[in-house]
Amino acid sequence: MFSNIGWSEMVILLVAALVILGPERLPGAVRWTTRSLRQVRDYASGATQQLQQELGPEFEELRKPLADLNELRQMSPRSMVTKHLLSGDDSLLRNLESAVPDRKDLLGTASGMPDYPMPKLEKPLDRNERPPIDTDAT
Repeated sequence: MFSNIGWSEMVILLVAALVILGPERLPGAVRWTTRSLRQVRDYASGATQQLQQELGPEFEELRKPLADLNELRQMSPRSMVTKHLLSGDDSLLRNLESAVPDRKDLLGTASGMPDYPMPKLEKPLDRNERPPIDTDAT
């Protein structure tokens, strides 16, 4: 639940709570917070168990497509091709990567766009002024 909070943030929260609540009320607030979080977690797990009991085997039938969808969301195009077309063997793709030169060598830049000189304007355009038209480009 708090996986994104580091130790420095926890110290800042503790100091802020100490300043706001004071040293006499801080232990009670910490107990109340932990008790509330535990109760919410118990309610959530109880609801899941109750749903699983009421639905029975249909619960697993609902969970499997959701798990498959989650797995597909986490896959990259390369891993999809490897899993479904190459049966998990990615040696063919690794051989292709080593055989093909880097895109920068082929196209001139890492972005894939060739390096063309940019036209220079003499002065910035005024308001409502039209840019010059390059008849060779149109």
